[in-house]
Amino acid sequence: MFATLTGLGLSTAAGLNAYIPLMVVGMVANLTDAVRLPQGYEWLSNGWVLAIIGVLLLAEFVLDKVPVVDHVNDIIQTAVRPAAGGVVFSATSAAAELDNSTWMTEHPAVGWVLGIVTALIVHVIKSSVRPVVNASTAGVGAPVVSTVEDASSLSMSLIAIFLPILVLIALAAFATLGWLAIRRVRRYKATRRTRTAQHGSG
Repeated sequence: MFATLTGLGLSTAAGLNAYIPLMVVGMVANLTDAVRLPQGYEWLSNGWVLAIIGVLLLAEFVLDKVPVVDHVNDIIQTAVRPAAGGVVFSATSAAAELDNSTWMTEHPAVGWVLGIVTALIVHVIKSSVRPVVNASTAGVGAPVVSTVEDASSLSMSLIAIFLPILVLIALAAFATLGWLAIRRVRRYKATRRTRTAQHGSG
């Protein structure tokens, strides 16, 4: 169970920011024994790999806070974030060691699929909400929302590794926020369509 919770938490974090959970998993594995990367994923804790991830993280941090540019970045990240979700779900065996479970490590394809799907769902919600935030706040809300997303990604990554049982609470909170965000997006689009129709008829 803990292995699945860790994977879900990390892949959710990847849906918000692809590089934060990769960096967290890689650095924790490099500096501590809290994460022991399974065979085939040792590269994630390599110093050069972490340096590259750091550069990409810095670029993402900046680009995601600029209105319009963030939308272009989200299009590019449609492939990157789900892939990162698959990697971090499969790469960590930290939680599996807590309950002496090896099922997830013996079935890596399951981890990949769950990680990709989870990160993709989060990414789609994020990408759907951001244009509405930009339009409704004249772009002012972009850096604020992006900062909250980055902080959430970091928090979720740390919780997933060190306190996986809390991932259930975090996922419930995120699901609620995602549902509310989607409702707002639909309401905003419906209002715009109504105004457009009224303007056209006038």
